Amino acid sequence: MAGLTAIRQDRTFMDSYGIAIHFYQWKAETPRAVVQLAHGLGEYACRHEDVVERLVQAGYTVYADDHRGHGRTGLEQWGGDAKRLGRLGPGGLGATVDEVRQLTMIVRSENPGLPLALLGHSWGSLMAQQILDEHGGDLDAVVLTGSAYRTLRHMNGGDLNKRHYRPGGTGYEWLSRDESVGAAFAADPLAFSARAVKLFGIADSLRLLGRPTRNPVADVPVLIQSGSDDPFGGARSVELLARAYRERSRLSDVELIVYPDARHEIFKELDGEQAMMDTIGWLDSRLAAGS
Repeated sequence: MAGLTAIRQDRTFMDSYGIAIHFYQWKAETPRAVVQLAHGLGEYACRHEDVVERLVQAGYTVYADDHRGHGRTGLEQWGGDAKRLGRLGPGGLGATVDEVRQLTMIVRSENPGLPLALLGHSWGSLMAQQILDEHGGDLDAVVLTGSAYRTLRHMNGGDLNKRHYRPGGTGYEWLSRDESVGAAFAADPLAFSARAVKLFGIADSLRLLGRPTRNPVADVPVLIQSGSDDPFGGARSVELLARAYRERSRLSDVELIVYPDARHEIFKELDGEQAMMDTIGWLDSRLAAGS
């Protein structure tokens, strides 16, 4: 991507099923903390290098993987057959969550003493919610973008572009009001439109559902950021999610920011710089090591 200055290292590790997981590392010159990014369904880590660039400039080393079935991991996993992208393979969703956690352990071992935040976007945010419930002690902060309260009523599993459809459009208008975002997604050979039920099957799709636990293993600060016009979740959905973290999980530090009229990808929105500044400001105030 033109204009990027953060140096990327391309690496791999083997998951418990012997699948090579491709991941990427961008080092800050003098890191104050680390951010692990978990991408969404139908995309891949380096699609968010613009976000990574801003985080590195702010003093955060960043790690991100191409989840099972996605990006370079998926291409290698399926012998270069891009038509099979999105299929998670043996172990399904559980194994995918495990490989995200495996990367967390790598990050911890390579950055002793530095705080770690998990930034989950869309599907990545749903996995981040599960990790927060069961393994929150591994993390110092969690940021959820493009997220939703994980119920059938409050998380849209249907046609996400339905209310943003326009004749001659790309079909990805739901991502952002910036038309170039949908056009770039449509032209990207590693990006694809998919529904969880079709790709994952009913059992794994149902495993995406769930409310925040009543018994979290750690009191982790949480930031939730959403566009009010995000068809995946939206304002009401994330308001319920924030309330559940405060009242059901009894987390002491939960902040919710809803951006008026923004859609699914807040950092790629017309006013995406404000969302990025909000994220960095929040991270700065919670992860102060090295500052």
